[in-house]
Amino acid sequence: MLVLNFSHPLTADHLTQLQALTGRAVERVVDVPVQFDVTVSFVAQVGALVDGIGLSSVEWQTTQILVNPPALNFITAVLLAELHGRMGYFPPMMRLRPVSDSLPPRFEVAEIINLQTVREDARLRR
Repeated sequence: MLVLNFSHPLTADHLTQLQALTGRAVERVVDVPVQFDVTVSFVAQVGALVDGIGLSSVEWQTTQILVNPPALNFITAVLLAELHGRMGYFPPMMRLRPVSDSLPPRFEVAEIINLQTVREDARLRR
């Protein structure tokens, strides 16, 4: 599985948690730094960001990809639309949560959200 990390660095513990939750080995993590200019179109910046990952059209459509989205909601919304267009479906994404009472603050993988299943289930409620 390929993890596209648009957020803070992932630790060895995070990768172990991902493997336990998905039942798949994390073969590679691609860290994608997200620093946007708020005076420029987010659509163009997301397109350039995703182009920079360097996957071919075939790889986008056939690689098992898990996304750790960026924190800024507007970038995440545009990113998910861009990825859907390239992949043909919504990718699953991970959600991190703070570990209670940890000093310094630590985060753990809370869940894997299958966005394609969310979409398909929502269509039943139209």
